[in-house]
Amino acid sequence: MAEEAKAKGNAAFSSGDFSAAVRHFSDAIALAPTNHVLYSNRSAANASLQRYSEALADAKKTIELKPDWSKGYSRLGAAYQGLGQLDDAVSAYKQGLDIDPNNQALKSGLADAQAAAYRAPPPPMGSSPFVDTFQGPEMWTKLTADPTTRAYLQQPDFLKMMQDIQRNPNNLNIYLKDPRVMQALGVLLNVKLRTPPEGAEFPESSSPERKRPAESDPVKEPEPEPMEINEEEKEAKERKAKAQKEKEAGNAAYKKKDFETAIQHYTKAIELDDEDISFITNRAAVYLEMGQYEECIKDCDKAVERGRELRSDFKMVARALTRKGTALVKMAKCSKDYDSAIETFQKALTEHRNPDTLKKLNEAEKAKKDLEQQEHFDPKLADEEREKGNEFFKQQKYPEAVKHYTESLRRNPRDPRTYSNRAACYTKLGALPEGLKDAEKCIELDPTFSKGYTRKGAVQFFMKEYDKALETYQEGLKHDPSNQELLDGVRRCIEQINKASRGDISPEELKERQAKAMQDPEIQNILSDPVMRQVLIDFQENPKAAQEHTKNPQVMSKIQKLVTAGIVQLR
Repeated sequence: MAEEAKAKGNAAFSSGDFSAAVRHFSDAIALAPTNHVLYSNRSAANASLQRYSEALADAKKTIELKPDWSKGYSRLGAAYQGLGQLDDAVSAYKQGLDIDPNNQALKSGLADAQAAAYRAPPPPMGSSPFVDTFQGPEMWTKLTADPTTRAYLQQPDFLKMMQDIQRNPNNLNIYLKDPRVMQALGVLLNVKLRTPPEGAEFPESSSPERKRPAESDPVKEPEPEPMEINEEEKEAKERKAKAQKEKEAGNAAYKKKDFETAIQHYTKAIELDDEDISFITNRAAVYLEMGQYEECIKDCDKAVERGRELRSDFKMVARALTRKGTALVKMAKCSKDYDSAIETFQKALTEHRNPDTLKKLNEAEKAKKDLEQQEHFDPKLADEEREKGNEFFKQQKYPEAVKHYTESLRRNPRDPRTYSNRAACYTKLGALPEGLKDAEKCIELDPTFSKGYTRKGAVQFFMKEYDKALETYQEGLKHDPSNQELLDGVRRCIEQINKASRGDISPEELKERQAKAMQDPEIQNILSDPVMRQVLIDFQENPKAAQEHTKNPQVMSKIQKLVTAGIVQLR
């Protein structure tokens, strides 16, 4: 367990996640508190986070556990150097060289510490003559007012430098080599300093590192000391490496469609390393391509089970489930059973919501629906059920009629007459949204069937959407110009629209109509249009401009919609 935590710490350190590295090394130390390498590694991670006090404590513990190990003194010297205690750093490096005179890391560390010790230290706190220059919000005001420094403020590294200087003006010396800082200092002091030629470019992400007071060069980030590998671990690593090579060979064979060879390589990879379920899912993919769906499903089940034991990435488990679902769909074309595939795709989506899996689920559900329709398709029985529905409709037994019309549609979902009849039932029952949906389906199946338009117009009329009902009736008249039902529908709609235009409706009805209209996206778009708002103002205040607007058919069409909706009135 300690070795596992230590391996995680090394991986985190290598990826630059030093906080995670400290956490993993601490877990390892809790399990193996006498392992000097763990303290050494944690010291390196803390030093990388500039937690030099913690790094120093770990370095001392490393030397306490193993005084003859030169690496501990390297850690100790780095920690002292980070704290600015250069004499102690030099001493630590020398002690390490007494143990291992040829150690290059110790030699390099010693040279860095000695070079830093010979440099003159920066001025003490409070000695900068520019303390007041960088204090308060006036600094940012001046920098923003100047066009040159205003541009610099858009550069993150410059902004970071100025914030650092404002926190501690003594840090100005650190950044004076940057011409932008010189330019900013000139602006703040209101003096003309020599600056780079106009047009000079500065990198946006390369600000000089701030060094600690007694440093001349940055402290080198120490590398974690690898743990000694025993024979068992060495063998395990070799097996994993061989397994990866087998996988790569399998991938190459798969691309060449040499499926038998690919299976051999993936099988060998599984035998070498049973902790990587990608070997299993890859072999399942080969079985899928070969049409060996049962074998594919077995591998996918094995991958899911093993993946959950190993707590593998949920995406890998989802991939195995998706592959299994794909195999089940292939089998369903013969077995006619899509339920298992649909259930498997749904499980895959709970692991990871992948667009490809969602698409496969939708396709499986559609295939199931199409299959059910094919199995139930019987035009003769559909006509019988429709006639039964008609009889109940005549008897005003509308729920029973709906039941038979629905069964008729199950037997023949392409008959527009049945949708029309069921729409009429829904209208009688006051189920207007359902009636509208059936009427629209009727028109979709047969755009020339006038009954579809009369059904839809009637539903819209009862919903008091008179302008929409009028459009529906007029559309129907294009296919059947002499249809009396459609003509009567147009007349009724115009009467209601004219009543609204004259204001001949009750305040309650007007309020209801307006509230309904305000939920209509088309009405909302008209009222939010700045041009139309000006038109409405002109109709109220500027008769001459209003007269011009009446010549625009598009404007008047929108005005008519507002009138019909009860939003405005024309007098």
